[in-house]
Amino acid sequence: MKALMRGFLQMSAWFGGAPQPAADALPVRIGGTEYTRMPSAPARVLGFDQSLVWVTVALLSWGLVMVYSASVAMPDNPKFSNYAHTHFLMRHAMSLAIAFLAALIAFQIPLSVWERAAPWVFIVSLLLLMLVLIPHVGKGVNGARRWIPLGIMNFQPSELAKFGILLYAADYMVRRFKVRERFFRAVLPMSIAVALTGLLLLAEPDMGAFMVLAVIAMGILFLGGVNAGMFFLIAAVLVASFGAMIAFSEFRRERIFAYLDPWSAEHALGKGYQLSHSLIAIGRGEIFGVGLGGSVEKLHWLPEAHTDFLLAVIGEEFGLIGVLAVIVLFLWLTRRLMHIGRQAIALDRLFAGLLAQGVGIWMGFQAFINMGVNLGALPTKGLTLPLMSYGGSAILVNMVALAVVLRIDYENRQLMHGGRL
Repeated sequence: MKALMRGFLQMSAWFGGAPQPAADALPVRIGGTEYTRMPSAPARVLGFDQSLVWVTVALLSWGLVMVYSASVAMPDNPKFSNYAHTHFLMRHAMSLAIAFLAALIAFQIPLSVWERAAPWVFIVSLLLLMLVLIPHVGKGVNGARRWIPLGIMNFQPSELAKFGILLYAADYMVRRFKVRERFFRAVLPMSIAVALTGLLLLAEPDMGAFMVLAVIAMGILFLGGVNAGMFFLIAAVLVASFGAMIAFSEFRRERIFAYLDPWSAEHALGKGYQLSHSLIAIGRGEIFGVGLGGSVEKLHWLPEAHTDFLLAVIGEEFGLIGVLAVIVLFLWLTRRLMHIGRQAIALDRLFAGLLAQGVGIWMGFQAFINMGVNLGALPTKGLTLPLMSYGGSAILVNMVALAVVLRIDYENRQLMHGGRL
């Protein structure tokens, strides 16, 4: 019973419960002035960043509603005729439940454990990227082999690879911090790790995931203090590599041409079909939208409305106001993650700081790419909107990454109030 009471009091403190005055508080008289009810209990310390939790919950909840709205008409398509109208809603809700449990477990793990496990998580992600390429093991959809069927969900190893490279890069920079300005000892080994992961991702193919992974690694190197000249050299090599991929890949070139002119007769019914209908959806929404559930483009006009183009449905149903609200939420989320990382670095916790800021780069950059694609500002890429789009493995890994950042913030608060880790 006493253990239950202690747990209840701790949860009350985490969620803002006001502390009661101490029973042994006594009045004090100094120089004729009486100071009464001086509590002997220590000041209350919040266990984690509540604002970060609520913004995450808001994005997840809104995403759940929009996934249902965007997918409710899909069973009318003969391809999905065996599905119920709530099929994607229920699967997404189940993914959220699994992700929530995984996040609770991840929050309980100290950062020191994550730091020791970083190379192993990266190795496991590489093995899964190899495994998904094996026939009859990896599941192919629309010409891409990116998923491993697990029954309750189709797991996408590329999502774990983002988290794996993030952990590995943060740990790597801590270990090589003293030689961070030497190319062959600091940068070259990390570049080889990114190149190996990129080759496996391009074999699926999944260029979008490779772009996010490369930006995460580059961001960690930059924040870790790598020499600016080496940083820009690596950036130039990556840009040249992506340019070469586009130049020597016909279907990628077609995507670029379709992005430049999606309304032409050549592209409107081909590679520019998704983009043109995404722009139509956002245009129909105008300022205030047509109302929740009122989207027309989701009625078999806009492909992947519940995944890559969820923002277009939000723009149609909630208008400019809805799109701006999503942008503001992701801006705030990214800024908060970067702030927690800076706070950890100020407390001499380099691994924790780089890890938190890496999650901020990941969420911010992927959201930026997805929004740019939906709004026609960037060429079409197969990247989902973090925390909102349909996709079990993406939600799972995103929630675990945010739980790790919450753990970093929790440990920061302990240290700032004189505690020990």
